[in-house]
Amino acid sequence: MTNGYPSALARRLLDALPQTQCTRCGYPDCAAYAQAIAAGDSAINQCPPGGAEGIRRLSRLTGLPALPLNPEHGAEGPRSVAWIDEAWCIGCTLCIKACPVDCIVGGNKRMHTVIESQCTGCELCIPACPVDCIALENVTGQRTGWDAWSTQDAHAARERYEFVSLRRKRDERQHAETLEKKAEHKLAHLAELTHTDSEAELARKRAVIEAALARARQKRDT
Repeated sequence: MTNGYPSALARRLLDALPQTQCTRCGYPDCAAYAQAIAAGDSAINQCPPGGAEGIRRLSRLTGLPALPLNPEHGAEGPRSVAWIDEAWCIGCTLCIKACPVDCIVGGNKRMHTVIESQCTGCELCIPACPVDCIALENVTGQRTGWDAWSTQDAHAARERYEFVSLRRKRDERQHAETLEKKAEHKLAHLAELTHTDSEAELARKRAVIEAALARARQKRDT
């Protein structure tokens, strides 16, 4: 990265990735994987959704040899989409939080459903489900990798992911700011709220509040 921004090579590599945001490459998202490749910190054969064609695309951009897909990161396969058995769904919302492209609809203690056309098949919702009511459905038959995906699909998924990421960061920052204000208020009024406590107990409570305040400020600034 240069001055906090991805290099030109990292941006081109990101454009060549399928944008499923599945994390099977070992990185938190496609952008992080692209940056690692550009920096020489990662191999180009760690993206199962891109498959062999994806590796060839990365090879052409980097000049590195097109190696077989590393089986430690998974196998190339057809595109699947998540399907929720609504009869077993308990409405815990954990799958919604896990979905990188926000394609699961539902509310707390309400049945959830997947918007199939927007699902990237990342599979992240499956381990998040505590009642094992999510399954994968093959929607591309024998077509795998980029034959089961398209540049248009990748662009749409990337736009959704970036929008969801910005929204979640905004929500986290607002939550952290609220916690910070509450901690500051408690710290300011600690003495009068705990006038019966000993100096040692006041010091302990002050340390707890100051630690909470520091955590809130850290979350706000990240």
